[in-house]
Amino acid sequence: MSRPGRRGCCTLLHLKEDNARFMLLAIVMCVYMAAGAGIFMVLEADNERVERADYEQLYRKFMDSNPAVNESQLQELLQRHALADAAGIVGDKRPRWDFSGSFYFVGTVVSTIGKYNSFAFSIFPCDNLFLGPST
Repeated sequence: MSRPGRRGCCTLLHLKEDNARFMLLAIVMCVYMAAGAGIFMVLEADNERVERADYEQLYRKFMDSNPAVNESQLQELLQRHALADAAGIVGDKRPRWDFSGSFYFVGTVVSTIGKYNSFAFSIFPCDNLFLGPST
């Protein structure tokens, strides 16, 4: 007859049930994310290679047909153009920080950050007047 009490992997690892569940969840999430990363890598790697080869071919074709262009100056121009395009200031795009874009940003910040319960009394005691007591 076996000893009474808890048995299994939780006792072997000296973990309580809640900690064991958390560890299992963390392991499952890591495996799930690794599988997802592997799938995306397999699906997108060929497309990335093709796009890179197309770009390099276009770049070489441009440099061959325009030998007077300084390659380092062209690289700097292309880098600055890429940064400007990412910032949304190239072409006739609408401004990113117009009212609707700013409103969307503020809504995202407010909905994701939330109230700071643990600091309401200790760091900012006057916030309790507006936020109410932390729960």
